[in-house]
Amino acid sequence: MAATKPTPESSTKSKTKSPTIELSPEVLNGDARIEVDGIEIDLRNRYLAALLAWLIPGAGHYYQGRRTKGTLFVISVLSIWLLGFSLGGGHVVYASWAPGDRRWHYLLQAGVGAAAMPALIQGNRMRQATDPSGRTVDGYEPLWNGLMAPPNRPVVESEADEVAAWYAVYGSGYEMGTWFTMIAGLLNFLVIYDAFGGPLAVPISGRKKD
Repeated sequence: MAATKPTPESSTKSKTKSPTIELSPEVLNGDARIEVDGIEIDLRNRYLAALLAWLIPGAGHYYQGRRTKGTLFVISVLSIWLLGFSLGGGHVVYASWAPGDRRWHYLLQAGVGAAAMPALIQGNRMRQATDPSGRTVDGYEPLWNGLMAPPNRPVVESEADEVAAWYAVYGSGYEMGTWFTMIAGLLNFLVIYDAFGGPLAVPISGRKKD
């Protein structure tokens, strides 16, 4: 059987190499300086940048000198979070793991860091003010006019508890507010990742090294 001759087109294809992304050994070893599309970025202390980005969206980028991104992130993430918080009348963010009120949503809402931390203090106070039968003791008063305080106990589905009252007052706004604050927290996880790892180390302008 005669061997097929390679056509000029196939020869060209075999010679053309797909563009590759080369990372220096320093980057692979965890160096704080990375180069993206010919621009060198100093990520400084990645772990501190990630912590700052969690505490205040965009703060890690300010620490790294990436102020444009930092401003964009703090405005966009906190705007979504505050919008959701106001839609739910300030009651959609609270920390609770009591029977009938396991607030798993808070795990995502807490992605915005310091803004959601009062809920932990209020949740701990409510835990201390709940008797063994699962009821809030008489005389309990939440801090800060009830900001991010859990509802009074017990919370029972299909009964007229405090959560049902919030739904009655704010309607679909309560549900939407919960989702908005969760989405803001999720978005900030991406911001934290960007502060820790930097932009994706891929060419974005189409330029190739000679």
